[in-house]
Amino acid sequence: MMSMQELKDLKLNELVEAARGWGEVSKRAYESRGKLDKEIVPKLTDVTKGMGTIAAAARLGRLGRNYQYIHTECGLMQVSLSGLAEELAAPQRRLLDALADAEHLGFTVHPDCSVSYPAAGPEIDGQKPQGDTVRRSDGMFGRIMDDVRAAANLNPNAAKAQDIADAIGSALSEARTIDGQYAAAVRRLKAEQGLDVTENTWADVSKDAGAVHGAADDVYKDDIPLNQSPADRKEWWNGLSEDDKIAYLAAYPDTIGNLDGIPAVARDEANRTYLPQLMGKLADQGDEASMTKLDGLRGIQDKLNAGSQPPMFLLGVGDQGNGRAIVSFGNPDTATNVSAYVPGLGTKLDGSFAGGTVKRAYDTAVGAQKLDPSSASIVWLGYDAPQDIDVMSEDDARNGAPAYSSFMEGLSATNDHGDAAHITAIGHSYGSLTVGQATQLHDGGIPGVDDIILVGSPGVGVDKATDLGVDPGHVFVGAADNDVVTKLPSKGESKAAIGGTVLGGIVGTFTGPPIVGTVTGAISGGLGGYGIAETFDRGHDDIYFGKDPASEAFGATRFRVDPGPELVDVKFPEFWETRPDLSAHSNYFTPEKDQMSADNIAAIVAGEPGKIIPEARR
Repeated sequence: MMSMQELKDLKLNELVEAARGWGEVSKRAYESRGKLDKEIVPKLTDVTKGMGTIAAAARLGRLGRNYQYIHTECGLMQVSLSGLAEELAAPQRRLLDALADAEHLGFTVHPDCSVSYPAAGPEIDGQKPQGDTVRRSDGMFGRIMDDVRAAANLNPNAAKAQDIADAIGSALSEARTIDGQYAAAVRRLKAEQGLDVTENTWADVSKDAGAVHGAADDVYKDDIPLNQSPADRKEWWNGLSEDDKIAYLAAYPDTIGNLDGIPAVARDEANRTYLPQLMGKLADQGDEASMTKLDGLRGIQDKLNAGSQPPMFLLGVGDQGNGRAIVSFGNPDTATNVSAYVPGLGTKLDGSFAGGTVKRAYDTAVGAQKLDPSSASIVWLGYDAPQDIDVMSEDDARNGAPAYSSFMEGLSATNDHGDAAHITAIGHSYGSLTVGQATQLHDGGIPGVDDIILVGSPGVGVDKATDLGVDPGHVFVGAADNDVVTKLPSKGESKAAIGGTVLGGIVGTFTGPPIVGTVTGAISGGLGGYGIAETFDRGHDDIYFGKDPASEAFGATRFRVDPGPELVDVKFPEFWETRPDLSAHSNYFTPEKDQMSADNIAAIVAGEPGKIIPEARR
């Protein structure tokens, strides 16, 4: 344990210099990795092809991972040492002040932190009250008792000595606690002999980062403007030195990478740094849910490694809930046109996410860039989309809406074009309800959003396009004729049908033949209940979460889409093998399956709504 003399003699500037040294190594590794990824590997693969090139690229990839590991671990060491120096400054100052007070008063401070004081005070029988030695009070009760004794002591030095002993003891106790926390973190920061950076290595790095965060958060994370606006966060980030930015990217990539208002390039770099740590953590946990998310992250990693045109930016990643991932094709800070699509029912971070949901954003970006090269498209899985029966509830949409609204506000804050940027919110399926809920959080709708696209929507929680915070002429709807989700019965109709089914089944049990009477009664009762409820839906335009966005009553612009395959295509003699086909609900973004819809969405995203092909409202 740290002694009083060690705390007194501690040269904090040496810790600061050591931190700078580790930071310099971290910075060089960061720059070397960037040069590899952005210059050397692309030039190598552009100039030559063949097995030799593939082997060389693989070796360079391994070197890049090593640089990434060095950047992270040395950055964690930098944060640890600089945090230790900053946190020890206060207790060291209190110790030095207490020792100076003792010296001024002529007291003696012993190595065990006890304080001796001389005789002083009024003479009694020709003698002054004797001096004595005191120690730090033991707890609250001990402090009270020591204060009582000091007050009763006629020697005025007694109380002063007790104060000094308590100050010394308190400073040393705090310093020992700080030292112990940082020592535990620093002891973790060591590499195995013959390092090979694998998933297991990154699992260890994740634990290293957790240990450092536990010690240094009070110094470093408290400076991150977590509770400020995206605009304030952008200003904070832009005000940092390059060295500080690199340190934050090394030590807090999970925080920086998921913070709305941080520029896209920095978020992408942070998340690429954090991605292997998160994958290692999930692999180490090994449970079914973790392995499902790990499959999703591996798919994203493969896409990042393969590269793309438009280029891919990883704007968010996490293991909360069913997983988090935000992927952009094109830089949303430099693009004039930016869209962010919210997926719906059944979407989660799993093995199909990168090849399915992410591809929708890619297809939209490619289509939009044909009309305006300055376009970027994002898929935003920043919430838990419903997975099963909870799709009938608005809870997931309400819970996800604030995060989506914040993200969109962040896009506006970091976009180079300012108010001239054209930003589109896209909601598919249940994701359209999430977008709808986000429009209700602020006067004027979702911050920065100019256009809204709703496809395959079961309703958005409002009854008119004018309630979404933008001019109704800027609300666009795609609803395939064979997409049953866009024709769901309203809640009233559903409840009446269920009630009629139950009641009809009960009545049929007692009035008809066994089984047949029950089934017949249930069917007739359900249809009857549905029919009664439907009479109150005079325009036949109510669906599960409000008015049908494709309806005349809602007042949006409907664009043409392919009707999609019929729900049930009965074929004989394979009748018993017939299964419902729900793909009409999923084809809106995919040119190979619905070129009409994909082109219309791309036109809106590119700021060319005059090029869409409209369709009559229902």
